[in-house]
Amino acid sequence: MGLFCAPVKNIQAAAHRKARGNFVYLQDGGRGIMNIQIHKVNGKEIAEVTSDNVIIQHADDALDLLGNIYYQGFDSVIIYEQNVTADFFDLKNKMAGEILQKFSNYRIRLAIVGDFSKFTSQSLKDFIYESNQGKHINFVASVGEALDTLAK
Repeated sequence: MGLFCAPVKNIQAAAHRKARGNFVYLQDGGRGIMNIQIHKVNGKEIAEVTSDNVIIQHADDALDLLGNIYYQGFDSVIIYEQNVTADFFDLKNKMAGEILQKFSNYRIRLAIVGDFSKFTSQSLKDFIYESNQGKHINFVASVGEALDTLAK
């Protein structure tokens, strides 16, 4: 089951909530609630998605998240490493490429916050390095770094 917006019912309500600086809540069928904190930096609104659960287990979950982020009017999003399945970081299964391609296709900039030094795979380290050379997909150590990167 995919994500659906609650309590935001339409674009006007989403705009009203954003204007007031409130959180937007997304209910994920069975996996729990995700919160979207709205950051305003350099005239850009950036969504920070938080949850106590893994919110991206498959490429379809990323597509659902993208749809909701786009619906809410954001073009940049911050997620956390712990909210992404561990399989994402095993490049052999090609999940990372599939998921990140969706963000690129929909032109949603993404920052993933986490401690990536714990990963020993040289190919993953190279992947992270190459991603960080661009502006579209970034792996960062903190929300502050994510906001700085996405606000450019």
